Amino acid sequence: MLFNSLIFLLFGSTFFLFWPFLRHKQQTRWLFLISASFFFYGWWDWRFLFLIVFSGLVDFLAALAIEQYPRHRKQFLILSLLGNLGCLGIFKYSRFFAESLDRLLAMLDLPFRLAPAIPPFLAMVPVGISFYTFQSMSYTIDVYRGNFRPTRNIFHFFAYLSMFPQLVAGPIVRAADLLPQLIELPDTTKEDRWEGLRLIVHGYFKKMVIADNMAPVVNAAFGSSALETSSIYWWLIMTMFALQIYCDFSGYSDIARGLARWMGLNFPLNFNHPYAAGSLREFWQRWHISLSSWFKDYVYLPLGGSRVRPWKTYRNIWITMLLSGLWHGAAWTFLAWSAVHALFLSIERLSGWTRRMAGIRGAAIVTTIVILIQVWIGWVFFRAQSIGQALEIVRCMFSFRLTSFYPVDSVLFLKASLLAGFWLAVEIGAGYRLLESAKITALYRNWAAEIRLALMMTACIYLRGPGSAFIYFQF
Repeated sequence: MLFNSLIFLLFGSTFFLFWPFLRHKQQTRWLFLISASFFFYGWWDWRFLFLIVFSGLVDFLAALAIEQYPRHRKQFLILSLLGNLGCLGIFKYSRFFAESLDRLLAMLDLPFRLAPAIPPFLAMVPVGISFYTFQSMSYTIDVYRGNFRPTRNIFHFFAYLSMFPQLVAGPIVRAADLLPQLIELPDTTKEDRWEGLRLIVHGYFKKMVIADNMAPVVNAAFGSSALETSSIYWWLIMTMFALQIYCDFSGYSDIARGLARWMGLNFPLNFNHPYAAGSLREFWQRWHISLSSWFKDYVYLPLGGSRVRPWKTYRNIWITMLLSGLWHGAAWTFLAWSAVHALFLSIERLSGWTRRMAGIRGAAIVTTIVILIQVWIGWVFFRAQSIGQALEIVRCMFSFRLTSFYPVDSVLFLKASLLAGFWLAVEIGAGYRLLESAKITALYRNWAAEIRLALMMTACIYLRGPGSAFIYFQF
């Protein structure tokens, strides 16, 4: 079920109609949340509900067993990891690895083929499987580490795991943050309702006005049989895609956080003006924060982080980034995207150039531009249909060929270009807190916020682009 659909509007209205009356008793609240969330997720394909139930049961029981049988806690943790990673491997990566193996066998002139033997059902990647499996795994790992005691109520656990606002595209909420909130749920305040509305409207504006207007232009550029050769054209296209994926994904997170606020819950911030980062390391501290922190806490730090020998630190960076790329999708382009970031992160750490630039007066904007160029290069590999196409686009970007170009829809291209320039300026300005530095009264701030929300809602109606699914649903 898409947030930007009529059926979700009906679903959400029904949910919040009954929520005030059913939220006060724990068992009733949890059962209502589970029922609503299963309906929300099952709207795509009810068969995939069995995956959520299976993943949840494995981790719920494994966590209880870890506490009850501490001598065998490692075995139960391994069981949990095998269950979750097994689901991911079968449904998300089996066809990718089979096709890669088939190409290798074809190069060796061997007749065996594995991909045709994979059932068609496994070719369908369940919506949001990477999100809820990681959320479920973090629960068992934290219990294993002794961070908190597991819940003994299965409805309490599944209310946490299947929470519909963030079920399919995050943010990935840790059990230690959300489980306690589901026990004692205070009544929502006027501030909660206003902040929820603000987040929801901002999220819809990002998705419907910014991201959806970028999408047709970006799709036409990458889907063309004959790629444009203009350097300016590809820098514009990559700026549009950078804004598209940011507004699409952070828009979803904003809507999810707003819905949670209306429910009396608090989800963590998932994006913090990443395009204003002063280093690539800082970019990853601002971009998809819940996933970045997940890989940091459960992969990078357990490997030793930066507290080991220098070569092992770089090894840990590469392992973490490559796993992050594989998490995003079963394609070589995602691995190439993560390798590009691992390379730039390694160079940044080895040279320390961002720290040196920080000591130079007025160099912050130069550093930000260099980081954006690095991120844009990475996005080429993320969005391209093949490694070959990505390399050709990067070559065009740095050829500085100033040839003319003719977009399929000039009006749409101009509209998307203007929106991209406007939103990028707002994003970087907000990241540097330029907008908050103005000395204005609280009354003016409130009045301006109301006007801004009204304009955004109007734009969602009259300036929206062609509706489409959220990009991160495929992950």
